[in-house]
Amino acid sequence: MSRPANCLFWNIPTGRCGSSFPDLDATMPQPPVSFRLLSPRALIRWMASTCVLALSLNGAVEAAETAPAEIRLDYAYYSPVSLALKHFGWLEKALPEAKVTWVLSQGSNRSLEYLNSGSVDFASSASLSAVLARANGSPIKSVYVYSRAEWTALVVRKDSPLQSVAELKGKKIAATKGTDPYLFTLRALQKAGLKKDDVELLHLQHPDGRTALEKGDVDAWAGLDPHMAASEIQSGSRLLYRNRDFNSYGVLSVTETYAKDHPQAIRTVLSAYEQAREWAVKNPDELARLLATESGLPLEVARLQLTRTDLSNPQLSAQDVEASKAAAPILVAEDLVRKGVNVEQVIDQLITPEFSKAVIATP
Repeated sequence: MSRPANCLFWNIPTGRCGSSFPDLDATMPQPPVSFRLLSPRALIRWMASTCVLALSLNGAVEAAETAPAEIRLDYAYYSPVSLALKHFGWLEKALPEAKVTWVLSQGSNRSLEYLNSGSVDFASSASLSAVLARANGSPIKSVYVYSRAEWTALVVRKDSPLQSVAELKGKKIAATKGTDPYLFTLRALQKAGLKKDDVELLHLQHPDGRTALEKGDVDAWAGLDPHMAASEIQSGSRLLYRNRDFNSYGVLSVTETYAKDHPQAIRTVLSAYEQAREWAVKNPDELARLLATESGLPLEVARLQLTRTDLSNPQLSAQDVEASKAAAPILVAEDLVRKGVNVEQVIDQLITPEFSKAVIATP
């Protein structure tokens, strides 16, 4: 059978007019009977509208086909909202056909390592740690704020003679490289007129840093809650230096590829996070008990941590961009980023508020 003159989609295998997609054929604008009599301009307009519709339908099909069969997230004791989300299973309820896998993170460095290696799809870290990771080549996007906490300080033993940061010159400090406590330490040293080479920094994970401090193996520790709160209450450790402005906020990050391929999955996860955050804000006592149970620490430790944790504002904003840019110079000054990297540009590329804006309820 020969192709009719007014047939745009001739299906060779079937020998009939129409594509291989019946649903698409039914939706597609049909050519007019007077097709051959259309002016060139009218014909172009008709064909353009047909192509746009075909592409949009094809995009919808592809989006449905790429929905992930498994979603992998980390949870952390420094992110109480993640504990609530995991405990109540709200994400599992929102995604009954997907497998939800949880991985424990002991610090921002571990969390971002899991993200970069493909072990998790969503990573909980300090915002400045995310900046550092992206500046050094990790193609990630920060999409949500899970907390704004004063979660780090420089800690000394209760019997330490040290009274100022300046007195740390030549001393040993335990700090987990690539985390907010590590970057907090560098900023504190800089403010006191010191550089990292003026002290001996020992790279220890947060729980090990606490142990090293209490055993006397180091002179100070860049603490992180809840380990810092536990050391204060259980061992009488003292906060040598506090500065809320030097604490960066906690962000949830994904890879650029994931953001491109799974935008709906991101919105679903953030909606579940919002459910957990709202529960946490309304139920502080229950949140403290949950944190204590999950971390294995006394309830009074959990309560102390939560007094330093603000869960009221999960939305990324222009103020967050500016706060990150204000902290960025320390990354360059201490040679923590690759040569020639524009850190301010990195921050603009990293912070992506569009996903959270779509799910966060406005008052």
